[in-house]
Amino acid sequence: MKRDLMDILVCPVCKGQLTLAVKKEDEEEVVEGSLHCAACDETYPIEDTIPNLLPPALRDE
Repeated sequence: MKRDLMDILVCPVCKGQLTLAVKKEDEEEVVEGSLHCAACDETYPIEDTIPNLLPPALRDE
């Protein structure tokens, strides 16, 4: 996921601001990590550079 996306991404559940937590990163993108919404306390994983922004009830984990 490109860090620039943080300017436009919001929580799909409540439209709150997301906070990025990086576990692994290369020169261009966040490879692994998560996006967390403090407003509704949901966390969205980032795996293989792709953020999974499906609401928790629709996610296959």
